[in-house]
Amino acid sequence: MEPSASYWDCGEFISCIYRMQVAHQPGAPLFTMLYKVFTLLAGDNLDKIAYYSNFGSVLSSGFTILFLFWTITALAKKLVLKQQAALSEGNIYLILGSGLVGALAYTFSDTFWFSAVESEVYALSSLCTAIVFWAIFKWENHADQPGADRWLVLIAYVMGLSIGVHLLNLLAIPAISLVYYFKRYKYTRSGAFWAFVVSCIILLFVQYGIIPGLVSLAAKFDLLFVNVFGLPFDSGMIFFILLLAGGLVWAFRYSISKRKPLLNTALLCLTYIIIGYSSYAMIVIRAKADPHLNNSDPDNAINLLSYLNREQYGDRPLIYGQYFDSEITASEDGDKIYRKGKEKYEVAGYKPEYTYGGTKTLFPRIYSSQDNHVSLYRTWLNIPEGATADFGDNMRFFVEYQINYMYLRYFMWNFAGRVNDEQGIIQGQIDGNWMSGIRFLDEARLGNMDELPDSISENAAHNKLYLLPLLLGIVGLLYQYKADRKDTLVVFLLFFFTGLAVVLYLNQTPIQPRERDYAYAGSFYAFCIWIGLGVMGISQFLAKKINLKVSAILSTLICLLAVPVLMASQEWDDHDRSGRYVVRDIAANYLNSVAPNGIIFTYGDNDTYPLWYAQEVEYIRPDVRVINLSLLGTDWYGRQMKDKMNESPPVPISWENDKFVAGVRDAVPFFDRNIEGYTNLDQVISFVGSDSREAQVQLSNQEYSNYVPTNRFQIPVDRETAIESGAATPADSIVDAVRWALNRSAFYKNDLLQLDIIANSLWERPVYFASTIPGRNMLGLDPYLRNDGLALRITPVVYNNTDPYLQGSVNDSILYDNLMNKFTWGGLESGDIYIDPETRRMLGYFRLTFNQLADTLYKQGKIDSCVKVIDRMDEVLPDIYSDMGYVQRDMLMAELYYKCEQPEKGDKMMTDITGYLEDQLDYFASLDAGRRQISFRMDLQNSITLLFQSSETVQRYQRTELAAELKEKLASYASIFGMQEPVE
Repeated sequence: MEPSASYWDCGEFISCIYRMQVAHQPGAPLFTMLYKVFTLLAGDNLDKIAYYSNFGSVLSSGFTILFLFWTITALAKKLVLKQQAALSEGNIYLILGSGLVGALAYTFSDTFWFSAVESEVYALSSLCTAIVFWAIFKWENHADQPGADRWLVLIAYVMGLSIGVHLLNLLAIPAISLVYYFKRYKYTRSGAFWAFVVSCIILLFVQYGIIPGLVSLAAKFDLLFVNVFGLPFDSGMIFFILLLAGGLVWAFRYSISKRKPLLNTALLCLTYIIIGYSSYAMIVIRAKADPHLNNSDPDNAINLLSYLNREQYGDRPLIYGQYFDSEITASEDGDKIYRKGKEKYEVAGYKPEYTYGGTKTLFPRIYSSQDNHVSLYRTWLNIPEGATADFGDNMRFFVEYQINYMYLRYFMWNFAGRVNDEQGIIQGQIDGNWMSGIRFLDEARLGNMDELPDSISENAAHNKLYLLPLLLGIVGLLYQYKADRKDTLVVFLLFFFTGLAVVLYLNQTPIQPRERDYAYAGSFYAFCIWIGLGVMGISQFLAKKINLKVSAILSTLICLLAVPVLMASQEWDDHDRSGRYVVRDIAANYLNSVAPNGIIFTYGDNDTYPLWYAQEVEYIRPDVRVINLSLLGTDWYGRQMKDKMNESPPVPISWENDKFVAGVRDAVPFFDRNIEGYTNLDQVISFVGSDSREAQVQLSNQEYSNYVPTNRFQIPVDRETAIESGAATPADSIVDAVRWALNRSAFYKNDLLQLDIIANSLWERPVYFASTIPGRNMLGLDPYLRNDGLALRITPVVYNNTDPYLQGSVNDSILYDNLMNKFTWGGLESGDIYIDPETRRMLGYFRLTFNQLADTLYKQGKIDSCVKVIDRMDEVLPDIYSDMGYVQRDMLMAELYYKCEQPEKGDKMMTDITGYLEDQLDYFASLDAGRRQISFRMDLQNSITLLFQSSETVQRYQRTELAAELKEKLASYASIFGMQEPVE
């Protein structure tokens, strides 16, 4: 188990758990409340909050395995009793062995194990699925007894509760419904078909009728009561709740008086689903309390509906829609979008409804018009620029990418083996792919496996399962199908709906920000049922030679060793997170890069959520204000910035709240009024925030809009204030004003609020950008940025840096103190912890920062300090190369060693670098020409070029022996690849 926070959503979730706050859409209130109970075990020990929160997932996962064991043994027992009247000792061993092997296979499966040791919703969601699937077989065993339908009510209640965790549990409804049909009705093919249809209707009713449907009705009642009747906010929602409760009471009385037991049971199930679903009251209650993290501020029915529908993330076509190359030909106003005003709900705008030109299609799969998506569509499907897509391309993408790459690849990770933990991008790429460990099979798909570079073969996630879990699962499937086709269909429906049906629903685009295997954990759960039943298939074969008892014990032992023991031994090193404090420490390093009471702009999940965790839970640097630019485009987040948070004073935003409510100044066009020189930024912000008609321009649709009249801004600088604030030193060449141009055709709300904050904070409060945010979000201020660690501070000093790998200027005393004394490394220096891909990416930023400091110190003539910095980097940060930029940065560090007359250290670092490059090139050399065309981690030309640059560097510093060795290598590779040696 990880003892602290992890990447992605975990930092946000733990923060919300500890302080009962509102997480990102669509929320997980039951998860938040249950895990809060676990955190109470930490007492006053703040650094144990995450530990006990993660323990909630450990316990949830442990119980998931227990319920899976019970489910497998229940199915195995049914298979045995179909063949004989009573259980023999040998059969009992066989049933227990089946449960043991199947349950432990899921225990050590890649996807389930990943979520089992961190504070994510998927462990608790898996438990909900395990409980309901086990409970339907308990009902089946007691269905003929009085009161047996209480099991159905329990299932409904757990499903209602699961809505407050994750919706994946609802996908078990079709499988559960088939068990009910097979037990209560005489089987016919048409009957089974209509039972399946009814089950899908129930699923849709819960997913769309209950979850958003009830809240939608509550929102409409509230809109009526507030806007029409003039009653207070929430009065309509309260009336609807009372009306719903009264309607259910009436329906219960009717079912009892008319003696309709089936209707009564259905009403009980509906009621308990709603009772479970009522955990979402926590979201509204806590939103009204205005906690620090209050995503979407869902304190009323209107906002709660938007929150549940994940409207922040947009829509995707599922049944009928456009291709990626279709152009929008018209746009019309759709449904009204409301916001909560002072006294009533106000219209914030309208949902746009677009009309697309060109061909539209049923079942659209290649629909996204984002440039990076379009590029991958064309690459994946070999569609040349200018050529249009057709239905064949659409279906090929569905099969090759959405099914094969985004489901079957993950399935094979769990039951065949895995190449490494690098994220895969395109088909055929070895990174992120699956493998078996069976050489001829892997080489047919991936090329020469004997020449894999160490960066792959020594990756912790290079796991060889030799197809054994997959084969045992297939044996179990065939065995069950032969013995009991009805239960096979039940398990298959669980397998299908939690696997391929999710693929259909998600309709994923290329270039996902992370691997998405967690979405299919339920499908892998179902397959492990077949793995368990595979023990019975093996035993049946052995029983032809030996007695049943011995065959049961022997098959269990063989299958234990061949599947769960193998899985555990192969996957332990890439799932063991004990001793990892990397995420917490990196978050602290971000915050400790910021001066007291500073502001830091962040952008993505992994440079925001860990910082929230550090502040909200462990109270690390609570004086710093973290502002996420992805959220700053929303009115609720802008309002929150105006409040005090922990020890951070309110953020100075000059606009009143009504200036940036939803639908107002969401996007403001730029119209150049040819204003001479540079205009004070605060004056521009004031102009854009004006409601005067003189500050507006008439658009082509005849509506008036605010606009930005110039893109040349300035912020005056008071020299003494700048020095006193730490933004500059007396020795710096301080400008009289920060002046810059920002090229935008339109300024979005997050741009405007960000500019407002900067205009009103400098030089009173230090303002920083996280070093990981995209360059666009630095607003063109790059020449004024100073690198203080993992944050770049806006200063009144111009720094024209031509090196693309170095960010901003350096105050060597600040940066030296941070890197050498303040920053901590979360166990990285030990070399004993698992370093995941996201941590490897962060290592690149750390090494870049060390590089910049060392380079600055060398240029200042501080040779001893320069060497100490490089030594410190080499001591605390592992050199795990993962991309071209990473290698180039270390080449610069090796060169600094040479410049500082430390040739042995330079040789060692350069040998590591060139060894990595040669390893890559040896692998390329082992591939045929066709496979070399596929994009790998580092392509062929880059590897050759970097090796050449290394050769030139060592030659320049007269490292003759190493230079000669590299020269010889270069000539060899040039001959192999049929290319000239690169020139500088």
